[in-house]
Amino acid sequence: MPHDHAPHDHHHHPHDHNHPHDADHLHSHMHTEDVAADLQVLATQFIDGFVQAKDKTSYLKLAGVPFERPGQGGKTALKLVDVELTTDWQVGTASPSFGSRELSYLPFPGEMVQERTNMALIYVSMDEKSSLDLRDFLTTRKKEIDS
Repeated sequence: MPHDHAPHDHHHHPHDHNHPHDADHLHSHMHTEDVAADLQVLATQFIDGFVQAKDKTSYLKLAGVPFERPGQGGKTALKLVDVELTTDWQVGTASPSFGSRELSYLPFPGEMVQERTNMALIYVSMDEKSSLDLRDFLTTRKKEIDS
């Protein structure tokens, strides 16, 4: 029976008894939408925890946030100096219009306006400043933990 969902990046095989049931067969894959939703939950919880933490430095250390990371070319180490929180409110949506260079714009009614908070880790050296988005950090950290 065919699957009735969006394209995804994992293999298919017949669901009969003519294939091996070794350890490699026992696996699962999260779909892209699920991965994005999971990352959003992690980011939200991380930000909430950081905001509520009495000792912000210890919170970052426990989470595995690096206080130093290599700069461009690896010559100098960048030092973590700031944690930046930004809040945006999505008040509408805009998308390309069919056959036009104009955007199709849909403002949201008040109850649909959504708040989004993001975090960035700001690193500096004498020659460089770098911002690490929390979602990028969490994606890398999750891979480290899962492996």
